[in-house]
Amino acid sequence: MAMAVDFGHSGVTVGGGTLSELYQSSRRLLLKTRDGLEKLERCQYTSSSTASSSSSSASSLAIDSSRNLFDSVRKDITQIQSLCSEMDRLWRSVHAKSQRDLWKRKVEQVAEEADSLKDSLNKYDLYNKRRIQEAQERAELLGRANGSSSHVLRIFDEEAQAVQSVRSSSKMVEEALATGTAILSKYSEQRDRLKLIDIQNFELASKSVRRKYRDGNEIKRSVSLYV
Repeated sequence: MAMAVDFGHSGVTVGGGTLSELYQSSRRLLLKTRDGLEKLERCQYTSSSTASSSSSSASSLAIDSSRNLFDSVRKDITQIQSLCSEMDRLWRSVHAKSQRDLWKRKVEQVAEEADSLKDSLNKYDLYNKRRIQEAQERAELLGRANGSSSHVLRIFDEEAQAVQSVRSSSKMVEEALATGTAILSKYSEQRDRLKLIDIQNFELASKSVRRKYRDGNEIKRSVSLYV
């Protein structure tokens, strides 16, 4: 609870505010800043646990929201530190030593809390930047892996096409060989048939010649009998 401060006849004010008013403002800002940091930590945990299931648009909105909250918290801490500088000048103007020592401790406490919040914010910022960098590196590696996979798949596809072409060519050769073999077989059959016909014709001719020769001999014998 803020205590009334007797400034005597110094009438010291900063920006129209007394030491007590500045202190109350700093305490409200401390509460607001602490609440903002807690929200940042919750957003950080939520974004880490749901990154795999979130859409790209939802992730972008979450990043923008966190960035806006981060900027707001940083602005509040800067304002608290500015209030501490003003209060540090004011408490030195307090005439009563007991009151002066009391305000000194209060201002120092506010300054320490502000420094602690600033350290926490810096740690969050460092962690967030590292997380974003790691996400970018994973995306690059994934892109390279996808590119390599596409290259490998393209090689496999080309090899499959080559194998299919060889198979088609082999099938065509087999069909050509089968056709040639069938033609040669027909030629062989025709040749054998022609040979058989030639033999039959030769035998018929031989029989005819022998018959004519025999008939000629019989005629000669008949003629010799009448001579």
